[in-house]
Amino acid sequence: MAVAIPSSRQAPPGLTEACDDVQARMPAVPVGLSRVGLTGVEKVVRIREELYHARLECFVDLDSNQKGAHMSRFEEVVNEAIGEVVLTESPFRAETLARDIAELVRERQQALRAEVTIEARYPEHKPAPVSGVRTQEIYTLLGRAVAFPHGTRRVVGVSATGMTACPCAQELVWARARERLARDGFSEDQIQRVFEHVPVATHNQRGLGTLQIGCPEECDAEIDAETLLAIVEGSMSSEIYELMKRADEVAVVEKAHRRPRFVEDCVREMVAHVVRALPELDPSSFLIARQENLETIHQHNVVAERHGLLSELRHELDTGVGAAHHTSLDEWLALGAARQRSPSVAPARG
Repeated sequence: MAVAIPSSRQAPPGLTEACDDVQARMPAVPVGLSRVGLTGVEKVVRIREELYHARLECFVDLDSNQKGAHMSRFEEVVNEAIGEVVLTESPFRAETLARDIAELVRERQQALRAEVTIEARYPEHKPAPVSGVRTQEIYTLLGRAVAFPHGTRRVVGVSATGMTACPCAQELVWARARERLARDGFSEDQIQRVFEHVPVATHNQRGLGTLQIGCPEECDAEIDAETLLAIVEGSMSSEIYELMKRADEVAVVEKAHRRPRFVEDCVREMVAHVVRALPELDPSSFLIARQENLETIHQHNVVAERHGLLSELRHELDTGVGAAHHTSLDEWLALGAARQRSPSVAPARG
């Protein structure tokens, strides 16, 4: 008697239908999960003539009565949203793409909360400061969105590299040079004139500045990445350029040494510039400014950071009184979850 052997390409009867619903089954351990999703998703997005290399992460929360998320739906939503962005966006806005993906993922996965982060590298062409030679610089756009049933919180940000000159070492060099000039017969007035014309040496760092601004659900402000980029680069001692002529190198070095700044100064400059340049931002918006400097005379690096609600930062700048508490990004995102549970909770106002 011949026995029918099922083809390896064919699933046994009923298996296909069952597999479709495996994720919806009760888990063996009924515990809800905070985040389930994908990391390391890489895409190339073309907006007109520019290419953006983007890395994405997508997550949803998972209820205690659901075995798993539908992972294929994440990829489908990412491709769908990117297709729409290519057709409509100019310039590319990472936070808009993050918002669209988060809202679609939440809907498709039937989740209460969906979170998407995007990091996109892109080229920007700018002239060198003196020669005007065209140079290509690579920057990073940052986008993050957390979607709830009542709305979406989004974060827009940029990262850029610049140069800083150490104020402390510069003062030490200045003091030693002053003693030498005085011993050599220079008058106080002459010494002062020398330092007005000749920048004083110090050690330098290559710094990485990052600035992110979070908008609450009801905020419809469009934050221009170019504005944030100018704030980040302007917070350091000088911008840097991949291609420079000799006149450009002199200009960059002199500018940096005439504007010495600690890593802490860079962060404070970013905060102050955001408050001044973006007065239209809602007080319940969130800000995080971070600077990391790669030291040249030490093995270690140095880091400074400030995060908080815009209302907290405005009050601190206006009064000079430090805030008792600096609201963190996790706390700010949790405010969105709190409004989900209690819609009557009003956003923080300054």
